[in-house]
Order: sequence, then structure tokens, then C-alpha cells
Amino acid sequence: MKALILAAGKGTRLGSLTENYPKPMLAVGDQPLLARHIQWLRGYGIMQIAVNLHHAPDVVRDYFGDGRRYGVDLTYSYEPELMGTAGAAKRLERFLDERFVVLYGDVFTNVDLARLASFHARGLAERGADAGLTMSLYHAPNPMECGLVDLDSAGRVRRFVEKPLAQEVFTDLANSGILICDPALLSKVPAAVAYDFGRDLLPDLLASGFLMMGLPLAGDEYVVDIGTPAGYMHAQDLACALGVRG
Repeated sequence: MKALILAAGKGTRLGSLTENYPKPMLAVGDQPLLARHIQWLRGYGIMQIAVNLHHAPDVVRDYFGDGRRYGVDLTYSYEPELMGTAGAAKRLERFLDERFVVLYGDVFTNVDLARLASFHARGLAERGADAGLTMSLYHAPNPMECGLVDLDSAGRVRRFVEKPLAQEVFTDLANSGILICDPALLSKVPAAVAYDFGRDLLPDLLASGFLMMGLPLAGDEYVVDIGTPAGYMHAQDLACALGVRG
């Protein structure tokens, strides 16, 4: 597999912390979160990694270079104008020519990627499908700020609502920002326009009957969104409590 780390956002909710830094370059524990992402992916044998950039792009490029220091091959995709999460993947369609992981760059996690990839492959085989998408899911403390998911008993997505209104909340099970994707879904993304996984692509895929699956976190897995001051503090506390080091 290959991977795409989404690292283009401005991180405005974090105020001065991200004035001159991309959000994924903030330190969690003793190193930037983006470094943790790269090491996490490399630990599962994923060596070809793309990173999309927009805000303060040179901070990332200067720190990681070509990725060799981390034992990976990094490809950068600079967006003069933000293209949305799915639009970022579309721009990298030639690179993403095999099954790939999408990782939202502001997520501090220890998700078992092998477990998620195995669930994805098994789901396709059981349904005789050539392509699909699988989301890692977690119980969100703030359901109105997430993409909420309803699953059937076999793990197929029946319903998806991005950032619902209070009266639309039907669960706290949400997209964690870690996805396993097959390249065929990129043909569903229009070129050269801003297009988002949660707001645009996932609802469109669901409506078209494209296979979408979800796997809730195991008991020892965690996902923390660092995109708010409270979330960032929680990630720091968790890293400290777990003794997480690079």
C-alpha cells in the first residue's frame, strides 16, 4: 500500500500555535505529529507516502526532505488553493495507483493498520467487490463536529452524515480520519475543484452503491484530534501517560 497524509489545513482553531506552522508539525510528546505518522506508516511496511501542503509548506519540506532520514520516500503535493481532502487525493491520482491509506494529519493515533487493512480486504472478498473504502471509527465526544456513521451487522455503512445539526445526531460513532481506499474511487472525484471526503465524496459513494465499510476501534486503540486547544492538550497528556516516544 501507499499513503496520503493530509497536512494542508491552516489550523486556525489553534490560534498562534499554527500561525507559522502546519498543524501536523506541532509536537506531540517529543517530536512533530507528522513524524509520528510517518513512523507509524513505515511500521506497517508503507514506504511511499504523499503529503499535501498549503500553509507554511517549507516547514514540512525543510524538516523531512525526501524522507530518506525516516526510511521512506516522500512525495509532496503543494496546493496554491486548498482542494479539500478528496481533491488532494485526486491531484495525486497517478501516485495513488494501488490500495492506499488516507490519514488526516491532525490525528494522534495508534490504530492497528494491519487489522483495518485485513478487514477491508476480507469485506471486498466476501462481497465479490473489486474496490471499496473502509473507515476506522471511534466514539466521538463531539458528534456534531464529525462524520457520523451507521453500520449494518456486517460492517457495511448504511448511513453517513457529515457534521450534523443537533437534531440530526443519531450516533456517536464517527469517521476517525483513517481510511483504506482503492484507486477506483478516485474516478468519482472531479478534477480541479475543491472536493471533500466527508462533505462530498462519502455521501456520493454511498448514494451510488459503492462499497463502504467501517471498523470501530479496538479497546486498546485511540484516536485524538489535535485540531482544538482541548484536543491538543489531550494528545499531549495521553502521550505523556503512555510514555510515547519516537
